[in-house]
Amino acid sequence: MDALASQIQVVADWITLYMTLWILVGVGIYLTIRSKLVQLRLFPHMVSVVSSSRQGARGGISSFQAFTISLAARVGVGNVFGVAAALLMGGPGAIFWMWIVALVGMATAFFEATLAQLFKVRAEDGTFRGGPAYYMLYGMKNTVMAKVFAVITVITCAFVITSVQSNAIAETMVATTSTKHWMIAVLLVAFAGPVIFGGIRSVARVTEWMAPIMATLYVIVIAVITVMNIGEFATVLGQIITSAFAPEPLVGGLGGGILAAIINGTKRGLFSNEAGQGTAPNAAATATVKHPVRQGLIQSLGVFVDTIIVCTATAFVILIAGEEVWGAEGVNPANLTTLAVAKELGEWAVVPMSLMIFVLAFSSIIAAYVYSEVNMTFVADRPWAVWMVRCVSVASVALGAMVSLPLVWNTVDIAMAIMTITNLIALVFLAKWGTGALRDYEEQRQAGVEEPVLNGVNNPHLPADLPGDVWVLNQAPTRP
Repeated sequence: MDALASQIQVVADWITLYMTLWILVGVGIYLTIRSKLVQLRLFPHMVSVVSSSRQGARGGISSFQAFTISLAARVGVGNVFGVAAALLMGGPGAIFWMWIVALVGMATAFFEATLAQLFKVRAEDGTFRGGPAYYMLYGMKNTVMAKVFAVITVITCAFVITSVQSNAIAETMVATTSTKHWMIAVLLVAFAGPVIFGGIRSVARVTEWMAPIMATLYVIVIAVITVMNIGEFATVLGQIITSAFAPEPLVGGLGGGILAAIINGTKRGLFSNEAGQGTAPNAAATATVKHPVRQGLIQSLGVFVDTIIVCTATAFVILIAGEEVWGAEGVNPANLTTLAVAKELGEWAVVPMSLMIFVLAFSSIIAAYVYSEVNMTFVADRPWAVWMVRCVSVASVALGAMVSLPLVWNTVDIAMAIMTITNLIALVFLAKWGTGALRDYEEQRQAGVEEPVLNGVNNPHLPADLPGDVWVLNQAPTRP
């Protein structure tokens, strides 16, 4: 079984290096050009949009809640274990390639979230459903592509991601508190079960406060260590940039070489910020907003927060800890960040770090459930299908906490690669819709409209009328 898992990992690495990387960066650059550097031009506006996004849900999911659902998925173990894994296997240079994926990924995230909003549909309970499967169906008119993507997403999010996250919690808790695996499984099910069975609104209510608070606390801890070692910043930055292009590892105790840096930086960057993967748009589509571009801007900012801020801070703490930490016996991605923090702040920090990892991974679990439910309702919009996804998600949480499944987890890279490539193809095909919506939004702002509103019918900026009645207005936005 271990041999098969290793072979699958070889295949996953090949796909990452020769397919996913080039398509991901290529499409990101293409969308950056098409949008005229939207991630840079409108960055200040992104911040202001997020700060005013709590209101306006009108009984549905607010823009801020949708943002926190995707943030909960992004700022999870990918920032803690993912960065540690990238450094151990790819060296400091892997962080540089994570930055590249994130910077071009901000444009990708903008387009996929905007498209998810454009082609979303209204569910019977008053909330919205949307995502790649929906814009593949209604935008590209490609039923097969949409169904395949939805099925892969359901399996990946309901089973693989939930079990990976719960195992991360279990391994951390066992290492720091000596708690039994089955006890952690019971605890996780007790916490996750009510939230998951409560549906998307329940998840939104929890992530609205959990994700920002825990992410902020984590960043504060990392920031304190950064300030304590601010003199090392230039050295660490130099290590990251130099190692990104070095043919051989430059830092003792860590992996490296340019190929290892590219492979691990790309894989872990994608796993962490999800840009282009096609998962975050499922959350973006649930938001009630007046214009799709607002949610696109919010989701783009989420990529920046996740990778450029949180992942970089984590990498800094690990790198300043030194080889005595990352080169020690028994060090692995699950404990490296915690050990690095403990070295700087003292052993007392182990338990608080474990608690933060618990909450971050837990929030990722319930966010992954949202992605799986949205896609399951696309495949089979029946109550039994939704309940099946909920049961599988909760069962996967318990299974992941008790059993190590390397074979299953190694396939997640391949599944994510398939999802990513399929989604990126759709983004290129539908880019004209995203740029049209952006032109409409910016034109209204330039005309003095404080909060632009999209009319999906007879809109000169869109290639055609939008299907359905979500974006049909009784009255055009008032212009001064």
